[in-house]
Amino acid sequence: MARTHEKYELTVEDRQPLEALLRSPKTPQSLALRSRIILLSAAGQSVQEVAASLGTSTRSVYKWRNRFKAVGLDGLKDLLRSGQPKKLSASKVKEVLTLTVERIPREATHWSLRLMAKAAGITTWQVRQIWSAADLKPHRLKTFKISNDPEFAEKVVDVVGLYLNPPDNALVLSVDEKTQIQALDRTQPMLPLRPGQIERRTHDYKRNGTMSLYAAFDILTGQVIGRTTKRHRAKEFLDFLRQIERSTPKKLDLHLILDNSSTHKTPEVNKWLSSHPRFKLHFTPTSASWLNAVEGWFSQLERRSIYRGVFTSVKELRDEIHRFIKVHNSDSAKPFKWTKSAAMIIDSVERAKKQINEHD
Repeated sequence: MARTHEKYELTVEDRQPLEALLRSPKTPQSLALRSRIILLSAAGQSVQEVAASLGTSTRSVYKWRNRFKAVGLDGLKDLLRSGQPKKLSASKVKEVLTLTVERIPREATHWSLRLMAKAAGITTWQVRQIWSAADLKPHRLKTFKISNDPEFAEKVVDVVGLYLNPPDNALVLSVDEKTQIQALDRTQPMLPLRPGQIERRTHDYKRNGTMSLYAAFDILTGQVIGRTTKRHRAKEFLDFLRQIERSTPKKLDLHLILDNSSTHKTPEVNKWLSSHPRFKLHFTPTSASWLNAVEGWFSQLERRSIYRGVFTSVKELRDEIHRFIKVHNSDSAKPFKWTKSAAMIIDSVERAKKQINEHD
């Protein structure tokens, strides 16, 4: 049932402070609105009329009328809030940090906000603040492998020296091969991108063969010399060296940075290199592919061209890779910049080895 219109009366003592609030320029707008609700109600307007004239709700009018009637002027003020959340003690913060780095939860392999909040008896917001202040990220995981190459330091100094101070009258080429690239086709047609829906494809696929790619990345220009092959042997590597020979100015020395694959060191390869003295090979340490600049370009190729590609044959895959190389060389190539010194890399690896030994 609708509420009946109730006459709202004010005494002179009640009306004067309300009118004073409206005259004062320092009165907050919220308090001025509540004062007007009371004064208009006392002037004989119904709840609906007051709400309409002040642009508020009938519920709000009833609320402030009742509050003023029960408490007076203080009833128009906001109630005291609960205040700031209870601050954590230093011992509780230490407990959370200790649990995070020294223990694991019973329910999982790593801590989450909810699991830690439950274990420590605090809120997830408080856990987040503690972890943020300590730069702890239990949900993240990185992989690594430290090189045990006995000539690690010497090779790092050699390779980084080429990046930071390339020799005069020479090209520095970062060389590697990306093997077993699969020509994959989906079992059903892809559903294209459209507003409100991301592109979709089936999780299963059809294999249509594999191929390998040899690439030489010029650190001065960022351009790439590429060669696709069916197999990955010393013979294919030697053919790629011949392609580099044909594709580069004869007056320049060629410094090639490459890994320790056995196909790079066969007698046939060494014999050919001895008759082509402008080729100078520099090997990265074992388990240190991150030191080879061409790996970054391989990542671009995978992300931008291969991963979401659909290839019904090896030929289609080969054509796409050559298209990507051509577009990269004409539009995207830029000089390679190496920032870390050899000393910084060696120190970092030594610290990592020390940490591993301490946890053995």
